Amino acid sequence: MSKFGELIDAKVPVLLDFYADWNEQSTAMHPVLKDVAAALGDKGKIIKIDVDKNKELSQALRVKGLPTLMIYKKGEMVWRQSGEQDANTLIGILSEYV
Repeated sequence: MSKFGELIDAKVPVLLDFYADWNEQSTAMHPVLKDVAAALGDKGKIIKIDVDKNKELSQALRVKGLPTLMIYKKGEMVWRQSGEQDANTLIGILSEYV
């Protein structure tokens, strides 16, 4: 869990994508997140977290639906949404926190 604290304590907004390879909506988000990462450049970070490999963290953050997306800024969660999102929506939301 201490590593998680380091991940989310960045000066730039951090978008966490909780996913599972067996979940169709999760895998559909992969190309969307690549587009978001390309648009953001170094103004933000995107971190993918496999719920099957990170069960303790997923439970601690009460991740139920997949994909679950969260944005952290300076260690605090500022946005959270379950379900698919399009790239433009995510870029717009992340831009608010840059």
